[in-house]
Amino acid sequence: MTTLKLNKNPSDTSAGVSKKPVRRNNALPRDRTTAPVKAQRPQASENRDPRVREHSAPEVREARPEAVRQRNHRHDGALHESRKAPAKQQTPDSRAPSSRPINPDLRRNDNTSRDKADREGAYRNPPRRGGKARDGFVASEFDKNRANKETFAARASTSQSDLPRLSKVMAERGLCSRREADEWITNGWVKVDGEIIETLGTRIKPDAEIIISSYAHEIQAENVTIILHKPVGYVSGQAEDGYEPAIVLVHPDNQWPDDPELHKHNPKQFHRGMLRGLAPAGRLDIDSTGMLVLTQDGRVARHLIGEDSSVEKEYLVRVTGELSDADLKRLNFGLSLDGVKLKPAKVSWQNEDQLRFVLREGKKRQIRRMCELVGLHVVGLKRIRIGSVTLGKLPAGQWRYLRNDERF
Repeated sequence: MTTLKLNKNPSDTSAGVSKKPVRRNNALPRDRTTAPVKAQRPQASENRDPRVREHSAPEVREARPEAVRQRNHRHDGALHESRKAPAKQQTPDSRAPSSRPINPDLRRNDNTSRDKADREGAYRNPPRRGGKARDGFVASEFDKNRANKETFAARASTSQSDLPRLSKVMAERGLCSRREADEWITNGWVKVDGEIIETLGTRIKPDAEIIISSYAHEIQAENVTIILHKPVGYVSGQAEDGYEPAIVLVHPDNQWPDDPELHKHNPKQFHRGMLRGLAPAGRLDIDSTGMLVLTQDGRVARHLIGEDSSVEKEYLVRVTGELSDADLKRLNFGLSLDGVKLKPAKVSWQNEDQLRFVLREGKKRQIRRMCELVGLHVVGLKRIRIGSVTLGKLPAGQWRYLRNDERF
């Protein structure tokens, strides 16, 4: 076996000569009067100022994936771009400070126009001595410009306030009620001139084009309207003075057996959700009986009890006392309640002790007060028709659905 002995001293080479240090030739001599400037490595992209990263690495911006599209069910389920906050423009005041160290000697010796402009740009409006008068400030011109701006803003707000609100226009066109309009606007189901409106109180032009989403039409189609024969002893609205509201009668046991809805191939099934939002569209006194409309549909409620409603309501009124021909004419037209003249009515004899009233308004206890003005006492009052929908053979205490072919 052969044994090799290795020499650990690198200077002991076979030639016996050690290597000399290598010195590189530099054409420019080093200035030893100032300290050398250390070169700094660029920071990682995550630690850089985002504004600087946008300008220095445009290829990184292009490589980013586009904003994720999100499904929007505001109007017909259409997709839309996610909203982005507008980028702030850089100004001389908001420029990010440079992280590179500055040598005071270099700055002192730097007289180039470019660096001088950069230093002067640090102030947007550098202060000047001598006050406003020296800077050319004229108080009268300033006040004049401010007055013009205030006048323009006031004129714009006045013209905008003259326009009607979107919910009011929708209700006037019979699309829905004011309450439904506010709900649809909040859900983004309303388009005005091709633009989705989601802000309550938005004012539009009276002749603007309004498009309603199919989602709103589907919900509106599910609303129910019920015809109830209210008996004596029930109040129309909320419970009061120990009397129950008429809505307690609306349950499956009291549904009229001859209701056409029960005899359809696919009858409408009653559920508790039908009672949510079910409200009377019109009132009947506690000692009156007859037709009471309960509905979830805002269009029906506005049509029957709106400010501009002119739907006829027919009553059969049993009275006691003497009625002259002159007083009968006064019942038709000529009476006033609470200092307000009543609208013309149609009053005639139904039989010997019963009058037939057809009114186009519904003031509180109007028929009873009208009869008192001509010396009559009301014994019984029954409402038998609202618009073109009649009470018919519906028994007292029972209810039925409003048919699809019926319109008030």
